[in-house]
Order: sequence, then structure tokens, then C-alpha cells
Amino acid sequence: MPTPDDPHQSITRRVADLADEVWATACALHADPECAFDEHRAAALLSTALERGGYGVRRGVAGMPTAFTGEAGSGGPSVALLMEYDALPGMGHACGHNLIAAAGLGAALAVRPLLDRVPGRVLAVGSPAEEGGGGKVAEVRAGVFDGVDAALMVHPGVHSWSWAPLTAQVELEVVFHGRAAHPTGNPAEGRDALAALVQLYTTLGALRPHLPPGAHVQGIITEGGVATNVVPDRAVGRFGLRAATTTALRGLVDRVEEAARSMAWVTETTVEVHALREPYAHFRRNEALADRFAEHLPFALALPTPGVQLGSSDMGNVSVEVPAIHPFLAITGPGGSDHTPEFARAAAGPRAREVVLAAAEALAHTAADVLLDDGLRERAWAEFRERGRVEA
Repeated sequence: MPTPDDPHQSITRRVADLADEVWATACALHADPECAFDEHRAAALLSTALERGGYGVRRGVAGMPTAFTGEAGSGGPSVALLMEYDALPGMGHACGHNLIAAAGLGAALAVRPLLDRVPGRVLAVGSPAEEGGGGKVAEVRAGVFDGVDAALMVHPGVHSWSWAPLTAQVELEVVFHGRAAHPTGNPAEGRDALAALVQLYTTLGALRPHLPPGAHVQGIITEGGVATNVVPDRAVGRFGLRAATTTALRGLVDRVEEAARSMAWVTETTVEVHALREPYAHFRRNEALADRFAEHLPFALALPTPGVQLGSSDMGNVSVEVPAIHPFLAITGPGGSDHTPEFARAAAGPRAREVVLAAAEALAHTAADVLLDDGLRERAWAEFRERGRVEA
């Protein structure tokens, strides 16, 4: 039977006390959206709240002005609670990152008193630019997650799922260089860079239906010439690539690069292909941690529908380093979609309040379990090592 000082009872009471602050934080972020790497007010709001709650805060982590960590406790096991807070250009919090940040903050504040009684460390990690910059990629590279036993976060969605089938992803820029000429006066002297890019775009479009499940290529042309009476000597395209695993993504990148070189050879142009940022790894789920998180929720989580792919996240890069969870909790009904105005409105609606408080409490309970339960940590690490052996 639980004792009066049972840590889980204390966490439940603490989340109840924090409910208004957690929801006010979610609403403040929602009302003041900031995009990738410009989340200065969001980072200040969250890091200041952590300081008031007893965390030692470091700002400007990993060379990013809007990244931060809050740390409390020492010795023993270590758990990280992650916060995202960037918005989508022109759409605000249409992915619900205001709720991710508020839930992570609430969990960190709720579990903090436990560290006065038991050894262990809680790291609250503020990660910018998930939507297009990869703040967690830079934090992984800077060693932010070194020594962490579990990395925990939750994402709002249209389904409540215990883990997220997130693909590996990268964005490539392809630049063709040709030779300018007059299209009627001396067309034979020209080398049409735009024609090369259009041929590549068409070729990749024809490839798309034959890609394996989870793989995808989508492109846009960002530069295609300056005048209709000049053969374009430069053309630029961007292509988003996704694949079910990180290894499969590398193979898809090779195919795109080979196709670009072929188009350059056919059109007597030259081509450069480079990644606009480091790739996102596919997410490696950890069922030991995900199941424990689900036990602390007041509603049930389902497994993802077979064959469904939800996109990509830099949380995948964290999951390659340490055991991690990234469950989805529904704030809308099935049939909707995030990255829409409807989802943005839902991220400040009554269902969102219920979800963010349930998420904060379940995250805090799971963090406490990581600190207190040796067997859970051992199972999580064993699964992490096995999944790393069979997934790449």
C-alpha cells in the first residue's frame, strides 16, 4: 500500500497544484508563436519557470541562443524531460509544440521535490527548431544527453499511440550550373540548368510510386532563371527525402545523387548536391518505457496502425543515443491532421488542457520510476541495445 510520503502520491498532488501554471504556459506559448531558432520569448518563459522551480539553468546550450537545460539533483540515475516550443511559419502552433513544452515543464516541476529525498538527476531540455533545424541533433552532438538513462517527451496528435512510427528524414539542395545564352540567337551555346533540374524533378516523380513503405521524395524548385530570353545558367531545387530507417535513407540519398549526376551528364551541365542540415534518424521505440508511461495515463493508448508513417522528428537522433519515448496523445478526433489551422485551434482548446495535464503527470511518474526502479532501467537499456542491433 502507498505510504503518506509515497513519491507517486506526491507527484499527483504536485501536478494538481501546478495545473493552472501549466495551462497558462501552454496558452502563453500558443498566443505568441515563434519559429525555428527565433523562440526567444518561449525559451525565456520556460527557463525562468524552471529556475523558480529549483533548477539550475544553462542558456545558449549547444551554441543555440534559444536552447537551454535545467538541472536538479546529482548522483544516481538520470532522466531527461524534453520540451519543444517552435511554431510553424504562418500557422502558429499547428503541431502543438506549446503543449509539448508545457507538459515537459509541468513534469520537471512535479518531480523536482523527489530529488531532495533520493539520489538522481533530472535534466529539463529545451530544444528549438524541431520543425526545420534540428535543435536536438545539435544537443546530441554537444553531449547534452551523455549519462542520461531515459529521454521522455509526449506529442499531441489525432490518435493516442504508445509510440511513434517516425521516419528518417533529410532535406537536400540540388544546384545545377549551365551556360547562359540567347535562346534564339545562339541556343547551341547554352547549357540549360533549369532543363536539367526539371528532368530530375520528373525522374524522381516517376520513382515515387516504386519506393518501399515509409520512403518518400518531395521536391520544389526555388530558383529557375532570371528572364525568359536567357537560357538559365543556374537552377536550384530542394528535395525532402524520408525512409523507414536511417540506413534506408542513406540508400535513397545515393539514388537521388546518382539521378542528379545522370541529368547533369545528359544536359552537359554540372551539379552539386548537399544536405541543408544533418539528417533526422528514425525513431527507435522503447516499449519498456512506453508501457510504463501508458500505465500512468487515465486513458488507454493504442499501437500505431500498421503501415502508418507520421513524418519525422529530431527526437529520432536522441533515441539513437539513449532509451526514449515519444507517444502521441489525441487532442482532436480521428480523421483530422496536424499542420492545419484546425489543429492549431485545438492546441488551445478544452481537450488540450486535459491532455497536457495528463501528459505532465504521466511524464513525471515515469521519470520517478526511472530514478527509483533499477529493473525498469535495466529492461530499457537491454531493449535499447537489442533494437540498436537489429535497426539501423
